[in-house]
Amino acid sequence: MTSPAHQPLEGVRFVEFDGLGPTPFAAMMLADLGAVGIRVTGPPRGNMGLGAGAQVYHRGREVRALDLKSDEGKAAALELIREADLLVEGFRPGVMERLGLGPETCLSLRPSLVYGRVTGHGQRGPASSSGGHDINYLAAVGALDLFRREGERPVPPLNLVADFAGGGLMLVVGMLAAHVDARTSGRGRVVDAAMTDGVAALLGSVSGRLADGSWSPTPGTNLLDTGAPFYDVYETSDGRFVAVGAIEQKFYDAFLEGLGLGQDELPDRWDRATWPLLREIFTRRFHEESFDTWRVAFADRDACVTPVLSLPEAQTDPVLRERATYVELDGVVQPGPAPRFTWR
Repeated sequence: MTSPAHQPLEGVRFVEFDGLGPTPFAAMMLADLGAVGIRVTGPPRGNMGLGAGAQVYHRGREVRALDLKSDEGKAAALELIREADLLVEGFRPGVMERLGLGPETCLSLRPSLVYGRVTGHGQRGPASSSGGHDINYLAAVGALDLFRREGERPVPPLNLVADFAGGGLMLVVGMLAAHVDARTSGRGRVVDAAMTDGVAALLGSVSGRLADGSWSPTPGTNLLDTGAPFYDVYETSDGRFVAVGAIEQKFYDAFLEGLGLGQDELPDRWDRATWPLLREIFTRRFHEESFDTWRVAFADRDACVTPVLSLPEAQTDPVLRERATYVELDGVVQPGPAPRFTWR
């Protein structure tokens, strides 16, 4: 991976207490942005079924194996914290305090420390001590029910939404904001990132539409949840798929042109009563041609129509590789650092 001569977080130091999901993801983001990190690990965990996948998020920092339940391990951890600007941890509430590494202790050593914590339900409240994973937090906050077609059961979007977007990214945003303040005020603070809070924030536009009556509470019947036939996925004649997001009129016009359909032969797309008929027409048309035929038909057409690539296909796509969206590191193809920074 290549990096600019000067990284935005160059000179910033952080300590990460090894965890799962949002914790290593947040630490990877900090390291990719130029911060120098140390990942503190403990005894090996049992089989979590994660394989080598978790290793991608471990890139870019030094590892220290410490027994935090021993006096020696605790003392070594405190020495690392004394020199750190940021701390990342994702244990259940109270674990770090019981280890003698809670915020009060750490900020007494390093008053400007930003102490980042990520959990499912936050540090306080009736659900704070309960366990869970991405699927559970999505279910609890009303998001999982949205990921389904009409009349079908919800399909969890891997563990991308709660773990990484609602958890890890929200934690990084909070920590960087607190670090900016600490650099001038000299006062650190605790960042309490709850995945349920983060996912709820991501649902802001849906909440707003629900409130003004433009979003139906019936999943799979709305503009962006596969309810609209011009925002959906269609199967081709050879069993592949094409994604359509032709919302704006100019994109819809180009979409119909690519399909070889005329506006005058179709019903009004904004009349929801016509959506089943439109979907039937689009489904039949896409199924008449192969994936490659549609790829060529829409390659130079600004219609918001995209072939659905498998992950291996995307990882070798020349456009994505040229931009280094995917890179190879230590023999593993993985996402490159994001976002990018350039000089004027």
